[in-house]
Amino acid sequence: MAIISLSDGRKTWRRFTPSQQVTRWFAYLVAVAVFVWCWNRISEATTWFFVWDAPRIAGDILSRATPPRWSYIDKLWWPIWDTINIATLGTIAALFMAVPVAFMAARNTTPSRLFIRPIALLIIVATRSINSLIWALLLIAIIGPGVFAGIVAIAIRSIGFCAKLLYEAIEEIDHSQVEAITATGGSRWQVMAYGIVPQIMPAFAGIAVFRWDINIRESTVLGLVGAGGIGLQLSSSLNVLAWPQVTLILLVILVAVVVGEWVSAKVRGAII
Repeated sequence: MAIISLSDGRKTWRRFTPSQQVTRWFAYLVAVAVFVWCWNRISEATTWFFVWDAPRIAGDILSRATPPRWSYIDKLWWPIWDTINIATLGTIAALFMAVPVAFMAARNTTPSRLFIRPIALLIIVATRSINSLIWALLLIAIIGPGVFAGIVAIAIRSIGFCAKLLYEAIEEIDHSQVEAITATGGSRWQVMAYGIVPQIMPAFAGIAVFRWDINIRESTVLGLVGAGGIGLQLSSSLNVLAWPQVTLILLVILVAVVVGEWVSAKVRGAII
């Protein structure tokens, strides 16, 4: 903010000083120049004939994909069950691993801020920065294709998410309860069991359900790389251009995600 003196001696209020306005306009020009450069690079790498022809192709695929092949539903019950198991077991495994990591990462519970906490934060960042599909590809190369690789991929991917939200909840607890238990002579484990854990249990339950809801979505596509579940059926149908089957599989995935969202919302509502 600045007060500018006009030529007739009057003073007026301006949000930005002249130098700040020049800087802002220069930043706008740089942003526009970067956008134009990026757009030119994208245009050079794009075959625009296919882009203009996309509506016709999409209409042709849609006409082939309808109606869904309802008779194929009998082959999808087991894959969708595998998908739900991948999400559920992966979430449970992630929670078992995320809880100790969260306590080591929280400032008020870590055994060492100098050594242990950086390691815990590194685990959180490393597991969150790599997509579950990438984890699945790596694990398939190590332990082979199948549902187990999908479960481990979902678990590793979920550790950082759960641990980050949980350690933030640990750092936001009411310290008066911790001080009261400490004042009575409680040990470190008693303080944690009776002063910290009861306060973070609602957050823990909410994080678990929320992550399970996310994992339902992620587990539906792990089969595309061979990690089991309904994604494997989707990949097979796409490879043979069986569009009616693809439509049915997408509908089943949609129903599974909607049901998972409904269950997640009900559980979170009961907890909160």
